[in-house]
Amino acid sequence: MQPDRAARLAGALVRDGGTCIWCGRAFTGLVRPTTEHLVPRVKGGPSWAENEVAACGRCNGARGHAGPVDWLAECRRRGWEPDEERLARVLGSLAAAIARRGGQRRARPYLDAQLRRLRRRGLAA
Repeated sequence: MQPDRAARLAGALVRDGGTCIWCGRAFTGLVRPTTEHLVPRVKGGPSWAENEVAACGRCNGARGHAGPVDWLAECRRRGWEPDEERLARVLGSLAAAIARRGGQRRARPYLDAQLRRLRRRGLAA
């Protein structure tokens, strides 16, 4: 059984630190963390800890269903400092979790495409 959303968010903060993956702002009383699915639920992304990172509410809401690599480019265009290494690490961890657990027929091709695009940028293993 998976931990609840609050526990997954707390785990992401411990794993990744206290900053938004997309804009780099530190989480404070004014900037609250939210659970961000890297592979969106509408694209078949699971609510697993491996698919979730902490993002501020502004970035989470603005991203919508945009792909992580597309949103990464948009963040750069806006002058923000996204954590590209964290993105590559978490997407790689999700790919390993899917390989271990199986399933996720809809998420796998989407994730593979995102990882290929990151590799072209020189970011993914």
